[in-house]
Amino acid sequence: MDFQKLSPRLDNIGITASTLCAIHCAVVPLLFTSLPLVGLGFLANAWVEWGMIIFALVIGVYAIGLSYRRTHHRALPLIMLVLGFTIIMGGHTFAANGKAEAMIVPFGGLLIAAAHYINYKYTGACRHDHKTYKLKKVE
Repeated sequence: MDFQKLSPRLDNIGITASTLCAIHCAVVPLLFTSLPLVGLGFLANAWVEWGMIIFALVIGVYAIGLSYRRTHHRALPLIMLVLGFTIIMGGHTFAANGKAEAMIVPFGGLLIAAAHYINYKYTGACRHDHKTYKLKKVE
């Protein structure tokens, strides 16, 4: 599969994973005690949370990093990706309580989803053949 077809799919996966991560981080602390009652207690497990973070990180670095190198060469999606993960890690590490974490961490996930969306737009905007768009000399 060529990169031009793979990149939008990776960004779609990244948007989905990051948004699910944001929703998970916002909802789980609020519903922590009722999750086992509805059979969703596993969502409160730290392994699920870290698995989602690592999955989003791998997809983000691969999709946005390759798009940056191969097509658009714009740093904004990379900056947003790094900032999003910095916010997530800071929220998990330094949040004083679950309520503060539930407000900080989802913002990082949504920032990562936005980075994928912008990357998707940049990659789509750069799908033309650079040779056909040369400036013509005006006489």
